[in-house]
Amino acid sequence: MSFFSHAQKALQQNIREYGMYIALLVIITIFTITTQGIFISSRNISDLLNQTGYIAVMAAGMTLVIVIRHIDLSVGFLSGFLGAIAAIAMVFWHFSVFVAIPLVMVLGICAGLLTAVLVARLGIPAFVATLGGWLAYHGALLLVTAGTGTIIISDPTFNAIGNGYIPDIPDIGILNGVHKVTLLLGLIAIVLFILSELNGRRNKLAYHFEVLPMDMFIFKLVFVSVLVGYLTWVVAGYNGLSWTMVIMLLVVGVYHFITTETVLGRHIYAIGGNPEAAELSGISVRRLTFIVFGSMGMLAALSGILFASRLKSATTTAGTLFELDAIAAAFIGGVSPAGGIGKVMGSLIGALVYVSLTSGMNLMGIDISLQYIVRGLVLAAAVIFDVTTRRRAA
Repeated sequence: MSFFSHAQKALQQNIREYGMYIALLVIITIFTITTQGIFISSRNISDLLNQTGYIAVMAAGMTLVIVIRHIDLSVGFLSGFLGAIAAIAMVFWHFSVFVAIPLVMVLGICAGLLTAVLVARLGIPAFVATLGGWLAYHGALLLVTAGTGTIIISDPTFNAIGNGYIPDIPDIGILNGVHKVTLLLGLIAIVLFILSELNGRRNKLAYHFEVLPMDMFIFKLVFVSVLVGYLTWVVAGYNGLSWTMVIMLLVVGVYHFITTETVLGRHIYAIGGNPEAAELSGISVRRLTFIVFGSMGMLAALSGILFASRLKSATTTAGTLFELDAIAAAFIGGVSPAGGIGKVMGSLIGALVYVSLTSGMNLMGIDISLQYIVRGLVLAAAVIFDVTTRRRAA
């Protein structure tokens, strides 16, 4: 078979996984052309990735919630509420940032476990239980910010999380003005990706699993390496990696490893595929529901910290529609509303697609009302795509 025949076959067999990457590439190309290159500039890409941070972090947790056939509508205002608690702890209670952040993370876990009690123990549908949480946390946010409206955070360490960049080494030779540490980390990421893919291919061949043809496999390695290298170079041209990007990549990396390489991850997908069969096979559906919702609460807290740090303040409107952004990112990234299907890495791409749409339309000066319509159409298209591909697979 020719290279193009292999490419067509691989695309047909992996359309769910590759479709989101194609969509992101098309969006980047369109906005690069329509904005005369401003969209792909180092500064805009850096800002876009920073804006993606809090959505991608929350989307990672939402992916697991949807995979086990639930939903969590409470995390938006939970995020805003916990961001306000972090601000109050530092401004009024004079807590150190190193005490305030772990405190808020623990509170997030407790909030997630409370939701799990309602869903797993009392049998309340997740939609209803988390809608109650949405209302309660919205009220709690208004309550703790009453009288001030906005709580200004002056702690430089905390604010650096959302606005600071990783340190660099002094300029050397032809790399003057370019962030060298970012380039080095990008190179390490490319090497690790290639080694991981080679190891995965070797393991699949050892167990006689189907793998990509060699020409397509090499093309995949080269394409991803060039893409990561280019993005690294673009980001390195404007201050380099921010702490928000580092946290986002760490969260996505850890959750990707858990879902793809651990027993816990396999059990989560087993529950999503068939909860009754998973229970009969010895998997504790209730225990994993607690783990998934506790994890979601923790990531909601982290998202609130990132957002409050970026604004250097906590406001009464923080967290508004965050849960819908996270759900949209997960669905666009290939998570199935029916459960059991979806990847954390896909949700990162979904978050990038979602934020890229907003960023590109803002640069083009498109009215906000039309922006909401476009984002709604993209979300609807993602769900239609999921339903269509599942019917073909059946």
